Order: sequence, then structure tokens, then C-alpha cells
Amino acid sequence: MASRSCLTIILAAGEGTRMKSSMSKVLHEIAGLPLVGHVVKAVQGADDEVDLAVVVGRGAEDVQKAVGKISTTARFYEQTERLGTAHAVLAAREALAENHDDVLVVFGDTPLIEETSLRAARNKLAEGADIVVMGFRPENPTGYGRLVEENGKLIAIVEEKDATDDQRKIIFCNGGLMALNGKHALQLISAVKNDNSKGEYYLTDVVKLAHAQGLNVIAIDVPVENVIGINNRAELAEAEALWQARKRRDVMLSGVTLIAPETVFFAHDTLIEADVLIEPNVFFGAKVTVESGAVIHAFSHIEGAHIGANANVGPFARLRPGAKLGTKAKVGNFCEVKNADIGTGAKVNHLSYIGDATVGAETNIGAGVITCNYDGYNKFKTIIGSNAFVGSNSALVAPLTIGNGVYVASGSVITDEVPENALALGRARQVNKEGRAEVLREKYKAIKANKNK
Repeated sequence: MASRSCLTIILAAGEGTRMKSSMSKVLHEIAGLPLVGHVVKAVQGADDEVDLAVVVGRGAEDVQKAVGKISTTARFYEQTERLGTAHAVLAAREALAENHDDVLVVFGDTPLIEETSLRAARNKLAEGADIVVMGFRPENPTGYGRLVEENGKLIAIVEEKDATDDQRKIIFCNGGLMALNGKHALQLISAVKNDNSKGEYYLTDVVKLAHAQGLNVIAIDVPVENVIGINNRAELAEAEALWQARKRRDVMLSGVTLIAPETVFFAHDTLIEADVLIEPNVFFGAKVTVESGAVIHAFSHIEGAHIGANANVGPFARLRPGAKLGTKAKVGNFCEVKNADIGTGAKVNHLSYIGDATVGAETNIGAGVITCNYDGYNKFKTIIGSNAFVGSNSALVAPLTIGNGVYVASGSVITDEVPENALALGRARQVNKEGRAEVLREKYKAIKANKNK
């Protein structure tokens, strides 16, 4: 196939009214990526030199931006009227006229399409087919158009309402996705008429037209998931579940242990190396990499983070964008790390917030330590050297540098630079006032009583 040029047209102009949404249907996300983004990635995976045309409609500018983040070469064509799938394809007439060897037509709301199915359709074109329709065999074919075959050839696609009793018994159904020989694509699609009850131009009619011209029309089987379209929020959730199940299996087969797979959620770009252990109820947002040997404990939320080899995270940890954990680093329970490098072997064990900071190798951050990185207007950085010890319930007020080997006493508020190997204490002097506790209690009781009158 490398020698065959290919134009892939993604139809992404649908109104999506059943989504009941203020944005285009194809911009709704699965695993943190818009539906149309999943389709673009599959198309690129099937052929990295593919010529991509995207037909847009509602929310055209936003759809273009979403696609542009994945493909810098995609061309966009606007369908100004919604007059059917063939009409939508013809919005890209300019691209169709370029005489590609192969033309693929796919939909922007079928996020589970796989590279293997796209390649299979193109392989059939290379073997001599003129049109290849992607079909599937659902458990219940009710409501789907049937693929009518004769002697191994596809002779018609019949909608259920128009099907005979015998045709309704067919379980081979139309998935909508299609591959066409580039020599015939524009001529066939242009010949489609709108003489139907809705007055629309249906792409499926090219099958009958091609058959009448003696062209080679066939159908291939693809997995049901590949052609699932999204029409409403319930179907969006169902597709998310299918995508996650597929991802979990791929991750486990790559050498990752998921103790309770059904409770772990991945993003579209999550990278997990072999020999990682992930406990139940872990959520991965976008842009996360986990290196080999790391352990992610239960109920952790991770986004935009890089977790080094043999690092330890959680339980109940939150890693926000920019968090970077070195080899054997630890971020423990009820800790939050944001835009911070945690060095090799460093420990942020529990109940701490480390933001906009660098923590050196083998440094220990005690319970309840916080970096005070924000003054209400600006963010500032805290730099902590290696082999330092920051005692519990200390507040580190940025901008601040703490040297190597420093010992910060518990309960300190540190506002000035601490030189290497120094002991830093930032506590107020303790004062005990005998008997004042009882006086305060009586005072507060009186205040409360007056409020309740």
C-alpha cells in the first residue's frame, strides 16, 4: 500500500442535536481526546502519508483547531447545508478531483475505528475492488441497513424500512465507512440523486450505481466497536467504557499489573512502561508517563506528570501538570505536587503541598509541609537542595532557596535563604498564660448565647 496514494475524508459536519450540547458533537471527548481526534489518530496510524480532508459544519473553527493539534496537513471544507452524506463528501470535491489511488470516507463520531480496519479496506482496493463497504454483524441487527450480497459481491445496501422480510433476516449490516477506487470516486458520488423521502443525497447509493456499471463492489467484516457512532451522552459513556476496556487490556498485555482493571482510567496518551503496578481507583489525565517499576497506589489522580523508575505514588495522591518524580522518589498519601521536580530518592510522605519547586535528591519533606508559592498575583519558586530535612508543618515562603543538607525545624515559617548544612528555625516564642483558657471559654460561651437570643 505504500505505493498507493490515499485521500481520507472525515465527515465532521453533523449537527449532533441529540447531544443537547452547545458545541459540536465531534468535540466531545473520550479519554481526554475529542471524538474526531481519535479518528484522525487512527487514520494517521493506518498511513502516515495520508492526505486528510475534514468536512466541517457546526463549530467549524473549533473543530479545525482540534484537528490541527494532531494533523498539521489536514485540509478543511465546509458543508453549508446538511443534505446527506454524499453531499457532505462532495464538499471536498477539490480534493476528490486530485485522482488519488484510494479514497476513504469515515465519520468524525466513530472514535473506536482501528487502523487494522482501515488498512483492510485499502488492501481490498489494492487487490482489485472498486468499492469496499465496512460491514459488521451485531447481536441484534434491528434498525441497521442490510448488506445484500450475491456470489460474494455487494449488490445493494437496503435500509430496514425498505427491506423485504428475507432481507431483514440478514445480519450483515452497514457500518457506513467506505473505501473507493480513486478513479471512480468523484464520478460515482456526483451521480447520487436525492429521489428519496428526505430529499437527501446518500453515500450508500454509490453501491447500486457502481454495481450497475459492472464495477467490483464488496463488503468486509470489521469489529462492531469500529463502527459505533456517537449520537447522545449515553452512547458517549458507552464508547468511553469500550475504549477504556481496550486500553486496559493493551496495557496489561504490555507487562503492567492492574489489580482492579475496571477501576483504572487512562487518557488517550498515557504511557506506562512494563513492570508498573497500579492499584484500584487510579485516574490518569493527559500527558502522563510512568517508568518501569513504579507503584501507583489506590485513589491517586495524576495529570501532566512524569513518574520515574521505581517511584512510589499515593495512596490518595494528586500529581498536577509539571510534576516530575525522579527514580525511587516518593509522594505519599494526601499529598499534592504541581510543577515541581522531586529528585532521586526524595520523599514527600504525607499531607503536603509542593508547588513550583525543586526538591533535591534524598531530601525528606515532613508531614504538612507547604510551599507558599502564590501571593494572589504571581507564582514564585522554592528550591530545596539534596539531603535536606524539612520538619513537619513548616511553611516555605517563596521565592526561597534552601541549601544542601539543611535541617528545618518542625513548625517553622521560612522566609529567607538557608545556607548549606544550617539549622533553620522560624517559630514564634511560646508564651503560657495561666488560667486564661477558662476565661476564654466563658467569653466565647457568652458570645454564642447572645447570638442565639
